[in-house]
Amino acid sequence: MNIQSILHQTKLYVQGLFTEFEGSHDFEHIKRVFQTAMRLAEIEHADRLIVGLAALLHDVADPKHNEGDEAKGLLKVASFLHSLQIPDHISDAVVFIIQHMSFKDSFHFNQEKSVEFQVVQDADRLDAIGAIGIARAFAYGGYKKQAIYRTNEQVARFRNKQEYQQHQGSTINHFYEKLLLLKDQMNTNTAKRIAEERHAFMLAFLEQFYSELNWQE
Repeated sequence: MNIQSILHQTKLYVQGLFTEFEGSHDFEHIKRVFQTAMRLAEIEHADRLIVGLAALLHDVADPKHNEGDEAKGLLKVASFLHSLQIPDHISDAVVFIIQHMSFKDSFHFNQEKSVEFQVVQDADRLDAIGAIGIARAFAYGGYKKQAIYRTNEQVARFRNKQEYQQHQGSTINHFYEKLLLLKDQMNTNTAKRIAEERHAFMLAFLEQFYSELNWQE
């Protein structure tokens, strides 16, 4: 089983699916997550094939790209892995990571995370914070026609996935409802160190944002 060949075929497959998606969840995002995940896999001695496949395919199963149907997306991933004749134990590991790694699925997830799970989840979350994370947040907010900021808007505290998915807050509030929480949810020591710097950058951005608002008053 040639890992490089499998990952190359997977890249081509995913690129073909993501030609017209908005900028916060496009193929460039997937490439960044893949590259970060593979670097973390080397440091953490994780299985490169499982990590690479999960990183490349993680958004293929996203309900946003499957008419809101989570099961449909996971079946699409499983079917593609079967077409490559990936062994069942690897395919199962990849699907499990994709099914449970997202922020919205973390509210009640209490199972043990493999090192591969930790690596892919960290890579995806690192791409959600820092300068790139800020750019992605506003790109997605614009795509969803969300307000940039609302005066006196309360920060939501979600108890489950349904509350998170149904919430329609401003992009600035999204920082407090998700992005600023991710630093303390990293798994690996390497990701924790990277997250510290990116978290600080987001705090500096918010400080500047509020200083410009206050100047107008």
